[in-house]
Amino acid sequence: MFTIITGAQFGDEGKGKIVDLISGNYDLVVRFQGGNNAGHTVKVGEDVYKLHLIPSGFLLDSRVLIGPGTVVNPEVLAEELDMLAEGGINLDATRVGVDAKASIIMPYHIELDGLRESQRTEKIGTTKRGIGFAYIDKVARDEVRMGDLADKEKFLKRLEDLAASKEAAIKELGGDPSIVMDQELIDKYVKLGKRFASYVTDVSYEVNKALDEGKNVLAEGAQGTHLDVIHGTQKFVTSSCTIAGSACANIGVGPTRVDEVLAIVKAYITRVGEGPLPTELFDDIGKQIQDVGGEFGTTTGRSRRCGWFDLPLLRKAIYLNGYTSIALTKLDVLSNLDTVKVCVAYELDGKVIDYPPEDTSELARCKPVYEDLQGWDSDLTGVKEFNDLPQTAQDYVTYLEDKMGVKIDIISVGPAREQTFRK
Repeated sequence: MFTIITGAQFGDEGKGKIVDLISGNYDLVVRFQGGNNAGHTVKVGEDVYKLHLIPSGFLLDSRVLIGPGTVVNPEVLAEELDMLAEGGINLDATRVGVDAKASIIMPYHIELDGLRESQRTEKIGTTKRGIGFAYIDKVARDEVRMGDLADKEKFLKRLEDLAASKEAAIKELGGDPSIVMDQELIDKYVKLGKRFASYVTDVSYEVNKALDEGKNVLAEGAQGTHLDVIHGTQKFVTSSCTIAGSACANIGVGPTRVDEVLAIVKAYITRVGEGPLPTELFDDIGKQIQDVGGEFGTTTGRSRRCGWFDLPLLRKAIYLNGYTSIALTKLDVLSNLDTVKVCVAYELDGKVIDYPPEDTSELARCKPVYEDLQGWDSDLTGVKEFNDLPQTAQDYVTYLEDKMGVKIDIISVGPAREQTFRK
C-alpha cells in the first residue's frame, strides 16, 4: 500500500502527529519535498520532539527516508540525530536513509537567502534557511548532492567549480563572498559528508522494491497545499511542490502505485508569514485561538495568524491533491466559543464566488461569506470517541465533512497520541 499525506491549508496542520500515529502501519516513511524550513512537533508521553528533516515514523520503528526531492542541511540533520540520541533514540543507517540525489544546502545558500529577502520591498516571509536558493541550484544543475558530499574529492571539486559564481552572486547582493570558500565551513561539511556516507541510498529503488514485496509506504509532505510553488498563493509560497502528485516525481514512484491520499486539515486555519488569509481574525477570538492552539512556528517561533475555517481553499486543495480521506486536527481549540464560523464563499468586487481566484492580489481582496454554527463549552481533550463529543462539536465535524465531500476518518483533540481517534 502506498499512501501520500499532505497538509491541505498553509502548513502547520499537525502532519507530524498524524504520521507518528499511523506510521506503525507502514514499513517505510518517506519525506518527499522541502527542507528544514518546515517543522513538526511530536509528543509521546512527556517527551516532545521538534523535528525539521527526519520524518516522525522512526518512533514506531519504521525505516525513514529523505527523498531526492528534498533539500538537506547536513548540519541540521546531524543536530536532530544527536538530539534524538540524547533521548535514547539512536538512528543509524539501518533506520535512516538519505537519497544520493538530495540537494545539499550550503552556507552560501543561507547567506544569499538572507541578503535577497532583506532587499525585497515586499517581503515573502522566507525562513532564511537557504531553501529557495538550494532549489534554484537544483534547477540550474549547479547543486551539490548528498552523493557528492559523501565523497571528499568529489565534494571539493564540485565546490571549486561553483565557487566563482557563488562569490559573484553574494558580492552583487552586498554580502561577504569569503563565506563560499571559508576553510572552517568546508572542513565541517567534509566531516559531515564522512558521517553520512553510510546513510546514502537510492530512495526510489527502496520504495518500489518495498511495494513489490507487498510492504506499506507512507510519503510525507512538508508545508501545505496553498504554499505550493506552482499552485499556491504566489509569491508568498515555498520553493517546492507541496501537493500529493509531487510525491511521485520527488520520490520516483509511478502514480498508478498510489492507493490513498490523506489530508491533514486543522479545524480552523493558520498561516505564518506574509500572504493573503481571507478569514484572518484580528479580534479577541483570534487571540484566543492562537493562545489555546499554541500557534507559534516549530521552525521560526513566529506567531501564526489565525482565522475561521475556509471552505473555498479546501475545495481547491481537494482538487489539487485528490484526497481519499481527511484527518481533522485541533478540534479542541474551538471549545468555549458561542459561535463557530465557517467561510463558505467569498465576495470579490461585488460578486459571490465559492472557489479561490487564481490571482493572489484578488484573493487578498476577497471578503469571507460565513455560515454560523453553534459552539460548545466542553473540554474535548479527554474525549476518546466521536460519539462522546458534545452534539454541537459532532455537528461541526459532520458539517465540514458534508461540505468538503471527503470523509473525515481521524479526529485529534490534543497533541498526544491518545488524544486522537477514528470517526
